[in-house]
Amino acid sequence: MKAADLFSRYGIRSITMDEIASQLGISKKTIYQFFTDKDDMVSAVIDQEIQRNEMECNTFREHALDAVHQTFLALEGLDEILKYTSPLILYDMEKHHPAAFQKLRQYKYRFLYHILMDNLEWGMSTGVYRRDLNKDIVAKARIEASFLIFNPDVFPHSRYNISEVNYELSMIFLHSVTSPVGKSLIEKYTAERTQKLSHEQKV
Repeated sequence: MKAADLFSRYGIRSITMDEIASQLGISKKTIYQFFTDKDDMVSAVIDQEIQRNEMECNTFREHALDAVHQTFLALEGLDEILKYTSPLILYDMEKHHPAAFQKLRQYKYRFLYHILMDNLEWGMSTGVYRRDLNKDIVAKARIEASFLIFNPDVFPHSRYNISEVNYELSMIFLHSVTSPVGKSLIEKYTAERTQKLSHEQKV
């Protein structure tokens, strides 16, 4: 959906229905045949993004070698999204499109919570995570930290690189839950990530 691309790049509030119609090469009247208003369109975009994210998360789980690797795959996937996403998008949604924002809140504790619980159980059962974790507390803390990167009051976007904040918060999570075996995996995947980023910068 073209609207999703525009909202991601420039934020929701700054994009008008006229601009969306212009980018699509259609009239605004045509858009209103499918959406009652901008709020309805934002809600549809959120539905689409939730579905896409669920597919990605399931793919990360399928391809991960271990629980730590799954977190690195998710980090890499979010990094790609953040390259083209305005950090204001969640702020705009919360302030101006509360129904869509509520969908996102429900998604956090419907799907993401269960993905994280599965990751924690996998890591604990295989010895890469500490076995004394309170999974419920850890999962909820991780969810909130993941969305914290978009909070301009905590991490003003003029001062912080959103991808760097995402990486640091992910490392805080991993180092807090891993066993000595898991920490060796963090070193391994960090080295691989550094090598890949260095190669991409040269290209």
